[in-house]
Amino acid sequence: MYAFRHSSLSVAAGTVWLDAMLAHAPDARGIAVLVQNGCILHADLRDAVIAKRLQDGHFATLSVDLLTRYEEQRDVDARYNVPLMSARLDAVLEWLDHQPGFDRLAVALVASGTACGAAVRAAARRPQRVGALVCRGGRPDLAGAAPLRSLGCPVRFITGGVDAGAPRFQRPAFELVTAPRDWQSIDQADSDFRAPGSLDNAARLTLEWVAGHLPPPKPPEDPETAPAATADRNAVGEQPQ
Repeated sequence: MYAFRHSSLSVAAGTVWLDAMLAHAPDARGIAVLVQNGCILHADLRDAVIAKRLQDGHFATLSVDLLTRYEEQRDVDARYNVPLMSARLDAVLEWLDHQPGFDRLAVALVASGTACGAAVRAAARRPQRVGALVCRGGRPDLAGAAPLRSLGCPVRFITGGVDAGAPRFQRPAFELVTAPRDWQSIDQADSDFRAPGSLDNAARLTLEWVAGHLPPPKPPEDPETAPAATADRNAVGEQPQ
């Protein structure tokens, strides 16, 4: 197996550039796009744990903030703008489709916070591209009933056993899903999965779902299309780590 390379990126989405972190290897099994609703430090740290577990399973990861730092600081309600975040996630997936090598990898979406609503909408619009979805807590209900009902990919909800939002927001959304679905509740975990071991459990459950549902990569048409060989010249603003 090849070692993973980590690169910071800026991905164009409409009139803004979204901060992203890509970890990839030429022989990755697939790619998981991790999305969150803004540049919040503790959210970044939690997503880093999830991303590392996925990389240990040999999945490439693309971690993306769907809001800019300016938007997050200017308007605390920006994180509830699900249509905006969903459109930006569409742009990220479109960008990914145009990266030689990555276009042959199956995609999973892994979301937290209100970005869960954006991920549900994006997955519902791209049933042929998104092969699995994981919502870790958050607000998948913000997607609306129609996108939840029209989801075509398998979806796993990972909730905290003491998260007050689980019965109020997550369970009603889960009940609307008609695609293959799974509900996992982690004892003693709150909405931020701060209880000892709870985030590691969430990471394990995320990898389990992604590995169990993403198909293997399509055979490359040419060696030059390998992700490690092409990411540099196709990503904008890359800063190798």
